[in-house]
Amino acid sequence: MCLCGTGRWKSIKPQECQFTKGHLAGMRQAGGMGRFSGKVGVNEQELRKRLQLLRSEHRDLDVAIAALTEAGDQRGFVDQLQMARLKKRKLALKDRIAAIEDVLLPDIIA
Repeated sequence: MCLCGTGRWKSIKPQECQFTKGHLAGMRQAGGMGRFSGKVGVNEQELRKRLQLLRSEHRDLDVAIAALTEAGDQRGFVDQLQMARLKKRKLALKDRIAAIEDVLLPDIIA
């Protein structure tokens, strides 16, 4: 899965994604052990900035979904296709947010 935020996260090749390139480089340096072990090629500041942007977009989709629902109630019908697209995009953003949070706050088993 591509986390670079190009909006083409399923169709883009992993080699073209800046986040994936950095992650793969970090795994190579760490010897390829585990999912996120060793250094990740993207620094923490960049990940936090990306996380902030994704959260903002996620909130914007909440507003868009609410507005579409309200407009649909006024017209008597809701554009189900557009609603499904917005919800799918929102879910994809949530998955990307969770993946970045996992990188920033790894689980520590004590």
